[in-house]
Amino acid sequence: MKKRALITGITGQDGSYLAEFLLSKGYEVFGLVRRSSTINFERLIHLQDQIELIPGDLLDQNSLISALRQANPSEVYNLASQSYVLTSWNQPVLTGEFTALGVTRMLEAVRVVNPGIRFYQASSSEMFGMVKESPQNEQTPFYPRSPYGVAKLYGHWITVNYRESYNLFTCSGILFNHESPRRGLEFVTRKVTYSAARIKLGLQKKLKMGNLDAERDWGYAAEYVQAMWLMLQRDQPEDFVIGTGVTHSVRELLDLAFSHLDLDYRDYVEVDPALLRPSEVHHLRADASKARREAGWEPVVTFEQMISMMVESDLTRLSGNPERQTACGGSL
Repeated sequence: MKKRALITGITGQDGSYLAEFLLSKGYEVFGLVRRSSTINFERLIHLQDQIELIPGDLLDQNSLISALRQANPSEVYNLASQSYVLTSWNQPVLTGEFTALGVTRMLEAVRVVNPGIRFYQASSSEMFGMVKESPQNEQTPFYPRSPYGVAKLYGHWITVNYRESYNLFTCSGILFNHESPRRGLEFVTRKVTYSAARIKLGLQKKLKMGNLDAERDWGYAAEYVQAMWLMLQRDQPEDFVIGTGVTHSVRELLDLAFSHLDLDYRDYVEVDPALLRPSEVHHLRADASKARREAGWEPVVTFEQMISMMVESDLTRLSGNPERQTACGGSL
């Protein structure tokens, strides 16, 4: 009998890669989608005949209970959230509703419908914020520096609480930044690769950026979804840090992306104070040794390979239809 999985946030970068991965493992895959006039199914077009989409909303408890009953999954992957850090300062309450309380609603739905369901929560390295040590592992103290990070921390701890209070199989993956050609234009890596391609093609002259010295541990999203699955296959539920252990600055990101197109980023990039965060997270670097040791997960694709992949993808996309999208803002 096939395993069944329900993915919230299935239309996003991680959701689409996870759906692909689970299908390759023989799962029946269900995705929770909100009723919205602006929903984007672009990342799922190639999978639309292989997955089933169920209407539901993290703000509506009854819709989550109904979705679980319809999908009857053995595994739930909660990837949905308000996921843009910069936006979280402008919409802190909405961020809390989706990214924090939405986790509680889904956990409570699992507890009510079927406590045997295994639950994965998408936690974030933004919870570490103003880091107390580097690299960061599962024991590193949290100090979030944005409404998004605070909301993610609530989601993380409520997942732990349901595991300890109700004996549910719940895991949090503390994922560091992970990117791909499917990354949204709001995120800094895709903003850079997409804008570099536009500049190369003569469609854009300048790129406005925020803090160029911020350092992140960037990995490849398609590999990170495998870690999510591995966590739910273990005998006991535990939380894991997932990352590469290597940091790069935004400045290095710019240099790599533009030089791939034989351009010098310094000729095109302007720092815009409006894009600076009210409170910055300066440095994040993962210690994923526990994931390597106990879950058997290890990254393969390098930062350089990933950025080159993203630049080439954007160049191909824009060459085929250069006016399809315009310049974008970005979030780490």
